[in-house]
Amino acid sequence: MRVVIAEDSVILLEGMVELLTARGCEVIATAGDADGLLAAVAADRPDVAVVDIRMPPTHTDEGIRATERLRAEYPDVGVLVFSQHAEPAMAARLLAGEASGIGYLLKERVAATSDFIDALRRVANGGVALDPEIVSRMLNGRRRRIDRLTAQERKVLDLMAQGHSNRSTPGCSSSPNGRWRSTPRRCSRSSTCHRPTWAIAGSRPWSRICGS
Repeated sequence: MRVVIAEDSVILLEGMVELLTARGCEVIATAGDADGLLAAVAADRPDVAVVDIRMPPTHTDEGIRATERLRAEYPDVGVLVFSQHAEPAMAARLLAGEASGIGYLLKERVAATSDFIDALRRVANGGVALDPEIVSRMLNGRRRRIDRLTAQERKVLDLMAQGHSNRSTPGCSSSPNGRWRSTPRRCSRSSTCHRPTWAIAGSRPWSRICGS
């Protein structure tokens, strides 16, 4: 698995490089800011990028804006946002469009390196990895609206919440007339969550969202 890391903390960056290398990953480039990240991905396409949210020069949303560009320009590159900040609004921006090859984990809540590596591989393979705290804040009382979905739609969400993308979920692309291709979109409308993955998360217990 080929990885690019964008992190402005030198100590954390070096630690992540050592960790990933020891686990068999190839860290092909590192960057301390968003411009460096974009240049690294353009120069040598990785399988996945690990991106901090707040980076120079303003330390606000540079990482999120860079991630949005990566998802638009390099849709086959997975992006795992790894931050100490739980930002539901920024998570919503990440999950706009197709919910695949994307992740958002909180640094202080990763209990084991194996969990991080598993999430990174899932995202690199087109799956989704969301920290339960992020999911909880995003839903924020919307769970009851999930009950409006049909049994089949809930089944599709259940599969997607296990880490499948909406491209790989059985039933999303092979059902008659392509009906279930629109399941995530309809589910987000039914739950008034504004983004498909918000509804996906609401269909499963928090601990199952990240596969833990």
